[in-house]
Amino acid sequence: MAAVDAIRLTGRRIRAGDASLQIVAGAAAAAACVLVGLIVWKVIEGALPSIRAYGLDFVWRNAWNPVLGHELYGAASFLFGTAITSLVALVLAGPLAIGVALYLTELAPRLLRAPVTALVETLAAIPSVVIGLWGILVLGPVLRDHVEPALHSALGFIPLFGPPSSSGSSIFTAIVVLTIMILPIVASITRELFLGVPGELKEGALALGTTRWEMVRGVMFPYARGGIAAALILGLGRAIGEAIAVSQVIGGVVGIHVSLFAGGDTLASKIAESYQGGTTKLQVASLIYLGLILLVFSLLMNLAAQWVVRRTARRQGVGTNRGGLG
Repeated sequence: MAAVDAIRLTGRRIRAGDASLQIVAGAAAAAACVLVGLIVWKVIEGALPSIRAYGLDFVWRNAWNPVLGHELYGAASFLFGTAITSLVALVLAGPLAIGVALYLTELAPRLLRAPVTALVETLAAIPSVVIGLWGILVLGPVLRDHVEPALHSALGFIPLFGPPSSSGSSIFTAIVVLTIMILPIVASITRELFLGVPGELKEGALALGTTRWEMVRGVMFPYARGGIAAALILGLGRAIGEAIAVSQVIGGVVGIHVSLFAGGDTLASKIAESYQGGTTKLQVASLIYLGLILLVFSLLMNLAAQWVVRRTARRQGVGTNRGGLG
């Protein structure tokens, strides 16, 4: 009876295909939520021995001593390494990625657009372990022998640019590797955003006498800024979660060092390096505790990206409505 009343109220017949689609789509969405909940619950369960032993002090304690009888663990060193490598890599990759996207959509000759775009997307598909090996064999020695000494010579008065590393494994090497890894992701997304800018808006701006740069700055960037911000946050999340490539080039050193040329470690790389070799229950639980912190970071990045996109979409909608009323 209720179904009949619903049909009368809506004036539409309930079709089997529509009902099936709604059930399947709803089940998929519910399964995704359940999966995330199970992952969070399992990680918390595995980290409980460390949480009970250290509490929140674990987050800002700078220690990692797995010696039996003197075990002491903390995440401060790895939090610092994760923050410095990810943020500096984003600062370097962001402008480069936007420049690449702008070149491919507005400036590159038509003959070059397709092959260069394919190369950028291929760079994103290279396995991280291969990039890590390249960092060990090629990038690390180049940075150690040429780039780091030059930066230290020119900017050595700044603590960030201390004495060059002797092995080529350093925070700076990890930053460059992460920059290379997140650049194609941000560039590909930004390129799609620029391609989605309506042609009549760009042509109208040019017809009013603006230069190409003025058109890009006044039309393309405002139109795509919400998506660009989300792409940058997505790139940051990728950098925070990278484990294999970073573990191969960062040096695996526990400690907080001001110099970018010193060794270090991150949350993800420490888990990748040490989990299989965990010898005690407390050590394994502490590694899972690092994973819990990393999971919280990832969830916060995702929420931040959604908030930025929705806020920008709301602002653009308000601007459009105002323009129409005017």
